[in-house]
Amino acid sequence: MSATSSTVVIEEKEGMFTTLLSMSRPFWMVNIMEMFERLAYYGVRVVIPIYIAQADEIGGLHFSQTDKGLIFLLWALFQSLTPMISGGFADRYGYKKTIAVSIVIKIAGYVMMATQREFWPFLIGCCVLALGTAIFKPGVQGTMCQTLTKKNSSVGWGMFYMLVNIGGFLGPPLAHYLYGISWPAVFYGCAVIVSLNFLMLFTYKDPAVGGVQIGNPLRVLWFTIKKIFNLRLMVFIFIMSGFWLMFMQLFDMLPNFIVDWVDSSQIVKDLGLPDWMLQANSKRGPQITQEWLINANAGLIILAVVVVSWMVARMRRVMSIVIGILIGSVGLILAGFTTSGYFCLIGILVFSVGEMLSSPKMNEYLGVIAPEGEKGLYMGYANIPQGIGWGVGSVFAGHVYDTAGDKANLAIDYLATNYNVTDVARPEAMNKLVELAGTDHIQVTNMLWTTYQPYELWYQFAAIGIGSAVAMLFYAKWVKKYEAPDI
Repeated sequence: MSATSSTVVIEEKEGMFTTLLSMSRPFWMVNIMEMFERLAYYGVRVVIPIYIAQADEIGGLHFSQTDKGLIFLLWALFQSLTPMISGGFADRYGYKKTIAVSIVIKIAGYVMMATQREFWPFLIGCCVLALGTAIFKPGVQGTMCQTLTKKNSSVGWGMFYMLVNIGGFLGPPLAHYLYGISWPAVFYGCAVIVSLNFLMLFTYKDPAVGGVQIGNPLRVLWFTIKKIFNLRLMVFIFIMSGFWLMFMQLFDMLPNFIVDWVDSSQIVKDLGLPDWMLQANSKRGPQITQEWLINANAGLIILAVVVVSWMVARMRRVMSIVIGILIGSVGLILAGFTTSGYFCLIGILVFSVGEMLSSPKMNEYLGVIAPEGEKGLYMGYANIPQGIGWGVGSVFAGHVYDTAGDKANLAIDYLATNYNVTDVARPEAMNKLVELAGTDHIQVTNMLWTTYQPYELWYQFAAIGIGSAVAMLFYAKWVKKYEAPDI
């Protein structure tokens, strides 16, 4: 028995590398394209919460957290619901054509965001970028589905997720460098990077999409809408929307929370971090920039996601999703439970483990159950829960953070309650409170933390995540009788 067991383990380990080497050229090319696209996307995404709503950001837009929530709501709806339609068109007209169209639209979006500073024009620029991203996703993911099988899909989607996060990991240093030039340079630079994907389109042959390639655009649209009315698919989308509502707060709310509350000076001191990883003009001593702290998420995923995907390849996909959501919810609480930079970093890493178990498996699950000729369509559907969760969560989180977490707003409330000062603007609130309290920013920050307990805002988002995990357990039991044991 012992010798037999050892042989099996060796074969499984060799199988992972053999599987990777056997992947086709279109698989690797669209993975590289996704990496470029994510590099540009996260070059903007990791800093845009600060650009939009941080009260004391030099050159920022200085909108409210509620305004930021509305921007992210419409961004989410365009980016995550449009693939429901564009996925069907990708299956009908070809994946490479839809990718080419998406690149043009994304470039236009970045340029608009670089040039517009008023609320509505800037919002339109965000929505144009979101539209381009929405058209890009089904083309790339549809190609992935056409080149993967049930046998290699777990490792394939793990590799895809790793390369996505390489792009995401390189986004913060890119943003930091371009931000050193100017805020518009961030957007222009990302437009140049995403344009590189035009060249990649010439490096591979578009895989056959399968299915019936007939019908005008209206017929394709009707087919796309009709196919979503599958009860199991709709329940899955609803449950995963809760996961995405929780998940997106790491990127939408935690950046502002870190800048406002988290003290990472001890990490800086212990590790001797270089200046290019530190926040400029910090009034609380040297701090790691929020984009580098959150970048631990992408860093761990790059190192571990392929191995994790291989390890859980034989686990039922829905069970991997359940475990991942639970772990991610715990990580979110840890990230915001104290002002300690170390606790925040640990929380981000725990969250990342949950993400590796859940997010790739969601795409893999829909890719496996998708009928032939409808891979792009189902990959479009995969974006719907993200749209619902991100959109609803943006509005909810914007209101919650405005009232319970935004340090400038809490300082304004403290000034009104304790000093009867009511005419202070958000960018000046902390300086005014420091002046009247006769102390420094560190002491005032600690005072506001103790008084208002902003860490409590994370509990409600973690509860939504845990609720989604419980619902997924019931879903797994329900669909088990309809699906193969390895799904």
